Amino acid sequence: MATLTTLKLTSAQKGANLPAVQLRRNKLLLRLAEQHQMARAQQAGEVFSATKLRTATDVETGAKKQILTSKRVKPWWFTCENGKLALGVRYGARLLELGKGKFAIELASRKELLPTLDLIKTAVQDGELDAAMETASGRVRAGFAK
Repeated sequence: MATLTTLKLTSAQKGANLPAVQLRRNKLLLRLAEQHQMARAQQAGEVFSATKLRTATDVETGAKKQILTSKRVKPWWFTCENGKLALGVRYGARLLELGKGKFAIELASRKELLPTLDLIKTAVQDGELDAAMETASGRVRAGFAK
């Protein structure tokens, strides 16, 4: 018991669940990080490969094990008809409406891609895209209703 007296004890407990808004922000921030890594690799002339853990059952023993597999990540940016680069922000498979009827950000060149992704990350952390994420997730939920 003498060892515990040297520590500063507190009555703090971990919260049960995160609010839905924070879960949505975390999900979008993870996808933004993947896009940032992909853009950085593309600018450096490297190949980007995202990975994920997948659970598989061994046929012989029946034991479950986790395998690191690659996953497909599509870039959120594309070239417009006018030759400029456009960046759309996706929440799942849905494009987020960034402004009234606006679903993409126009960029002059690929050099603006990384700073723009950083700005979007800041906007997500500040909660500026919460309403757009709520709308997108509401549309997905409505698709499951009968």
